[in-house]
Amino acid sequence: MPSNAPETSGTTRRTSNHQAPGAAANRRSARRVLLRGVGVGTVGVLLAGAATVAVVADGESANTWQTPAAATTVDPQVTPSPDGPAPSVPVTDPTDVPSIDAKMPMTAAEARKGEYWLDEYGVRDAWKEATGEGVKIAVIDTGVDGSHPDLQGAVGPGTDVSGAGSSDGQEGLGAEPPHGTMVSSVAAGRGHGAASDGEPGGGTGVIGVAPEAEILPVSTWLGTEKAGVRSTDEQIPDAVRWAVDNGADVINMSVGSPQQTWPESWDSAFEYAEEKDVLIIAAAGNRGNGITQVGAPATIPSVLTVGGVDRNGEAGWESSSQGISISVAAPSEDLVGAVPGNSYQDWTGTSAAAPIVSGTAALIMDKYPDLSAQEVAHRITASAEDAGATGRDPLYGYGILDVQAAVSGDVPPMEGNGPLGSMAEWVEVHRRHESKETPTATGSAQPLTDQVTTEAKPPEPVEPSNSTGALPVFILAGFGLLVAGVTGAAAWHIRWLLRGGKKSGRN
Repeated sequence: MPSNAPETSGTTRRTSNHQAPGAAANRRSARRVLLRGVGVGTVGVLLAGAATVAVVADGESANTWQTPAAATTVDPQVTPSPDGPAPSVPVTDPTDVPSIDAKMPMTAAEARKGEYWLDEYGVRDAWKEATGEGVKIAVIDTGVDGSHPDLQGAVGPGTDVSGAGSSDGQEGLGAEPPHGTMVSSVAAGRGHGAASDGEPGGGTGVIGVAPEAEILPVSTWLGTEKAGVRSTDEQIPDAVRWAVDNGADVINMSVGSPQQTWPESWDSAFEYAEEKDVLIIAAAGNRGNGITQVGAPATIPSVLTVGGVDRNGEAGWESSSQGISISVAAPSEDLVGAVPGNSYQDWTGTSAAAPIVSGTAALIMDKYPDLSAQEVAHRITASAEDAGATGRDPLYGYGILDVQAAVSGDVPPMEGNGPLGSMAEWVEVHRRHESKETPTATGSAQPLTDQVTTEAKPPEPVEPSNSTGALPVFILAGFGLLVAGVTGAAAWHIRWLLRGGKKSGRN
């Protein structure tokens, strides 16, 4: 397979190995429906992939986890409409889709067999070129269970930004505690047991798209109210900044909301990630939980937004959404993930599609460490298989993900600044700034004098020499003499002219 790197803009990827300062991150709380009793215009942020029952650890101990009764389908008719940047956005997960009937318990071997995307989307072929080694994926979610057999050795330092979770980010939070573990297993699970021939990781259990990448868990509590939990306005930007500062190359956000706008408090964090060349990948959300249009953070410029398709490659109805910000579509139905308790679970939604793309980004970064975040996104979008309307469309974005082509295929050179847009430019254009003086034509010229650094002082008062206000006598006398002299000179000159005139007349 071709392995030539595409033309780049010369930007060098950061390969930071920063360690977290002892804090751990836990993913966003449960895939929650819109909160009742919330004021008009407030948004519920949801997880992006609904999980169903069907869990067991290697057939030994059943550990069934049911979708909470409160997390049912949201009526699209009651979804708040966007009304500008919300002062507080309760984030919920785009994973809320209607509950699916429970299946029989799943063994680790069955879980591996259920990962159809490994072959159908070219993941196994891509492993011949890269496995994600040295790449860090931050998972901003409900927490990650690093003790699961499929994640042992894959989970690095993390943190909690909610104020309610463990400092290492490995405690499940909210109404859907397993969600972050499932996301992490799909992105970078390592499986367990004896290795399969020619493949990385163990031969059973869930293996991620990038099985040698490292997970940085960032736990959040979103979508429900709880005493001691920080506001969403604080959690989301703090989670993004922590991930950037602790060496993340990719940030997976399988969270979203029905509102397309976002609080202004998020601006600087997403702009910071762009400035530091960190790729953020977000789920588009699901119609099944009321997200009929892509919502924040998947609407934010510089974010790669992931839509979903079913087993036939058709845009998912309940398991995806639509919007002009969708960049690529990935599998979002009939998926499986690891859950706490050494178990496995079926799930559906763009919460599961997003980590497949995050894992793909990690493979690209492993093979092409000098690519910028926009160039990595370009490889993903430029190599996607066009679907739906020709070109980019609001259901499939640039097309359906092709992992092998994204990692090893030839792609055209990236045009402009990349496919994702710029958060910094968006802020400059759309956010109100403090009023500034209008520059003049010479406003940018160099000053004509040195800058004054000391305060100017008024001159000392001086008493006038003639305090009465009358002109001095010598000035008046001098003026009189001047007038008399001028008058006499003028008279003499006139007489001379008259005498001279007479003489010339005689001649």
